[in-house]
Amino acid sequence: MPTAEPLLDRQFLERLERLTIHWQRSFAGLVGGHNISRFAGGGQEFLDHRNFHHGDDLRAVNWRAFLRLEKLFLKMFQIEPRVPVHMLLDSSSSMVSGNGAKFELARKIAASLCYIGLVRLDMIELQPFSSDLGEGITAGGGRHRFRPIMEYLQRIEARNATNFNLVVREFIQAMPQRGLVIVLSDFLDDGDCLRPLQYLADYGHELLLIQVYSDDERTPPWNGELELVDAETQAEVRLQFDDQAREQYTRAFDEYSASIQQLAVRNGGRYANVSTSTTLEEVIFGELVRTRGIA
Repeated sequence: MPTAEPLLDRQFLERLERLTIHWQRSFAGLVGGHNISRFAGGGQEFLDHRNFHHGDDLRAVNWRAFLRLEKLFLKMFQIEPRVPVHMLLDSSSSMVSGNGAKFELARKIAASLCYIGLVRLDMIELQPFSSDLGEGITAGGGRHRFRPIMEYLQRIEARNATNFNLVVREFIQAMPQRGLVIVLSDFLDDGDCLRPLQYLADYGHELLLIQVYSDDERTPPWNGELELVDAETQAEVRLQFDDQAREQYTRAFDEYSASIQQLAVRNGGRYANVSTSTTLEEVIFGELVRTRGIA
């Protein structure tokens, strides 16, 4: 049986090593990461002083200040937490509609972000979802933990319909610790996906929403009377396409994308939309850097 081609080659991985997954908030994580937190604790970079209390470590006392002021002050440093990075990858049937380019690009973006996080010692929790939350994989501790994640991503198959409402409920029950939640999806759901995403933000998670779409989904190239079949529900609909209908369709698509962006920004998160006609390099070093998803 032939070996599957790796999602990312060695040269591209080397370019990713200078990047960092960026978030706006401070989360209580495990000490050992490479991202600055606003929580005080043990670390290398000085943050502030506070009054000494009984039971504090005498090794952290600023003895020079004591000699000048005859008061005990404790030196506080910035800690570098391994913030949990939760990554939700849409593996519903709509992601492989057409030629499957959406799912392929989404998997490559997920692999890139996982590698960036592992290099920076973040804790990565990757889970696929469609009608429910799939069984995921957790990794942390450095780049040497990347191979199992890449092999896992290559095994994932896209199927079933999307149900954001159920997925978000399952996710919050399974992952109670707050952190950065990266959602890679086309956000095509017969139900409402905005309200569940808002619930994630209300629960205390920071959102990075990455919408992956094909150019055909934004600007249909067809003309005449068409019979379209929904990739997830198999529902059929007849449409008459002309230039005016195409403009209305594109306008509706852009308005929907704008509503997802507004939700992310309103809650202190980030949003990026990427077309399958965009190269992975442009996504990572272009769009995600511009939107401060990575830095």
